[in-house]
Amino acid sequence: MIEIRNLEKRFGDKTVLHRFELTVQGPMVLMGPSGCGKTTLLRILMGLETADAGTIRGVERIGAVFQENRLCPQLTAEDNVFLTGGGTDRQTIRSRLMELGFTQAELSLPSARLSGGQKRRVALLRALLCRPARTLLLDEPFTGMDSELVEQAAALTAELAGTRDAILVTHDEHAAALLGWPVCRLGQGTPA
Repeated sequence: MIEIRNLEKRFGDKTVLHRFELTVQGPMVLMGPSGCGKTTLLRILMGLETADAGTIRGVERIGAVFQENRLCPQLTAEDNVFLTGGGTDRQTIRSRLMELGFTQAELSLPSARLSGGQKRRVALLRALLCRPARTLLLDEPFTGMDSELVEQAAALTAELAGTRDAILVTHDEHAAALLGWPVCRLGQGTPA
């Protein structure tokens, strides 16, 4: 369980998070307008930003999807997923990539030659298949995917996240509904 209490974060004169509180037990979706602090919250949980005040407990061994894909461009999709050392065998990785629409030919390409949506699917699968990860922090993981791929990716996300503590940030109401996870709207308190 992740417990966030009285979290504060300011950038100069702008307060992004003010006395923010959230308890995460299992997977959930975090929504809200641009600039309300969703990505900042994830960056604080990852240790990439420092909160000005508040406490955080329960974040362990993180699997993350950043707003940028952060793939090794010279490696294939399979190699990028395998690189995390998450303990998933290559056959499973290939199979899961094909579930997300990859062809055999695309699996042999270096990531630099993949489309934006393909890179996004690799970044998502890399986080989800990292077995040691006990906390998943997924920032807009469905960006660049058409509606059919969002459905496939959401189904796979729900399956592979399982009961792990997870915060998935999205603006996509349809994707949030597909996941079937509790939704918290930033600035509106606890999950609904």
